Amino acid sequence: MASNPERDFEGSAELLRAIAHPVRLQILCAIKDTDHAVSEIEDLTGISQPGLSQQLAILRKADLVTTRRDGKKIYYRVDREQMLGASDLLDALAGTNLGAQRDRRAAQLHSGGGAATFARIVSRSND
Repeated sequence: MASNPERDFEGSAELLRAIAHPVRLQILCAIKDTDHAVSEIEDLTGISQPGLSQQLAILRKADLVTTRRDGKKIYYRVDREQMLGASDLLDALAGTNLGAQRDRRAAQLHSGGGAATFARIVSRSND
């Protein structure tokens, strides 16, 4: 995704097309928390071959999933960065600023500022 997602119309439309399919949404939900081998995804979703491989190929092409190989097995997992890009696009379309708020909060927590902010809020409310 470009840094200004609403300006990359072709890329944004391709990303949304890849997500906006019931079978692909089902796959993404099944692999959102951890990686799974194709056979595990088949068991989790009930989607059989070769349809599953076809849908996984579309998700791979859109960079919505990452893969890793372990022997003969290929494991798939949701690419969180790309999903955040999709979320930022929808935020821009909705006119919200949730992505910026999320980024600020993550930066606070990463720098250790989250606890200090919480402590200041608590101490002010006790005055």
